[in-house]
Amino acid sequence: MDRRSFLAAAAATFVLPAPATSSSRTLARDPFTLGVASGDPSAGGFVLWTRLALDPLGANGRGAMPSRDIEVQWQLAADERFGKIVRSGTAEARWKDAHSVHVELDGLEPGREYFYRFRAEGRLSPVGRTRTAPTGSTQPLAFAVAACAHYEHGFYTAYRRLAEQEPDLVLFLGDYLYEYGPSGYSALAGRVRTHTPGKCATLADYRLRHAQYKSDADLQRAHATAPWLVSFDDHELENNWAGPVSSTGAPAFAHRRASAFRAYYENMPLRRASLQGAVLRVNRRVSWGTLARFHLLDTRQFRDDQACLDGVRAGCDERLSERRTLLGGDQWRWLSDGLRASTTQWNLLGQQILMMQRDYKRGPGREVNLDAWDGYAAERARLLELMSTTSNPVVLTGDAHMHHSASLKLDFDDPDSPVIAPELVTSSIASDGDGYRDKVWIEEGLAENPHISYIDQRRGYIMARLNAAELSAEFRTLEYISRKGAPAKTTHRVTVPTKAT
Repeated sequence: MDRRSFLAAAAATFVLPAPATSSSRTLARDPFTLGVASGDPSAGGFVLWTRLALDPLGANGRGAMPSRDIEVQWQLAADERFGKIVRSGTAEARWKDAHSVHVELDGLEPGREYFYRFRAEGRLSPVGRTRTAPTGSTQPLAFAVAACAHYEHGFYTAYRRLAEQEPDLVLFLGDYLYEYGPSGYSALAGRVRTHTPGKCATLADYRLRHAQYKSDADLQRAHATAPWLVSFDDHELENNWAGPVSSTGAPAFAHRRASAFRAYYENMPLRRASLQGAVLRVNRRVSWGTLARFHLLDTRQFRDDQACLDGVRAGCDERLSERRTLLGGDQWRWLSDGLRASTTQWNLLGQQILMMQRDYKRGPGREVNLDAWDGYAAERARLLELMSTTSNPVVLTGDAHMHHSASLKLDFDDPDSPVIAPELVTSSIASDGDGYRDKVWIEEGLAENPHISYIDQRRGYIMARLNAAELSAEFRTLEYISRKGAPAKTTHRVTVPTKAT
């Protein structure tokens, strides 16, 4: 019996003891249709998450739940059989929070595996596996990097293959869901299943779309396998939004943004402190002992509007302005202070958009994507200068829907310019459909961008392993996602040795 089958059996077999104050109410159907998750691990704890929904596609995004708060019990165990319960308690799944639950734990043993489950009114959840971070540097880290999971464009087989590798941690770098209505984005990718009606605009819309995505069994399996570090990009709200600016001129955009943020928090294993009124703080640091520190960035909420009306363009001098910011002043200071003060062997920047220079024009001239760091070139140069004094920096990126491996340089046009850090870009889980491998297009792209060593247009994720000596990354790809069951294979490997100090 594999681990997944065993955990399912454990959830069905081992029954939580009823508390003395247990309500006599019993829900008529299983409320754990959206699964369980954990996130933001520390040496002493993590966040445990679930959200109750009798019907994920229930009206108004509330999962057909009764209009009342529900007491939810939780258990944390040191073993898969729940023979050694180390913590237990209750939490309120509140109606006003779409019956979501966030349990923040601390004071646990560092560097070890735990198992958790929930119960609500006589119904038992699936079992999740999670872990705390270690305190030293001797425990290696296996982590996956994923992004961009358009529900309509394909099945989530990549999530299943990721889960089968049982990483210690999953880093998700944006576009967890897409806001478009049915067939509203990239029709050329095809459609194997259909979004909920309409483009997301209200809190109910975003709740319903999150529930639709969370109802996928392969996504649930990936969440139940390891703790996640999540950050959003644009499609969790609206394509290419920038700070307070709607890319489509959407009315009441501030209210819409607040609704999207609230739904995102309700459906993710985030700490309560992340939701601060109309602001959702996802830029944060998570340490894996003294081995590594993850610096997660927010490249949407505090940026200036894109230069030259956005898009892939040539000849946009505005993008070179010293005044333009992608991170915003407060986040820049937070990142600068954190990188300078870091004492870990590795510093991993998790962020959403290509940091490398990327010329999309074949032949003379240059065309760049103004939504990416190329549209904020001066701030990128400052960041690379800062990273040049940082211990073993590595940039991990999403958004591009293609695997990339590249070298970040102070001067991308100078072959002799020193390499500051590698940038490893994951392809999409599902966005843009099956994908392909256009060898001519890839060869032309590599010739125009000699600092890029690998491009692959197929779907997939990155599986990385980190220790004190090196980071090794496998770019995993699937040949198809338009039907289920595709195997994943490693199509490229990168090894980054620790720099001598």
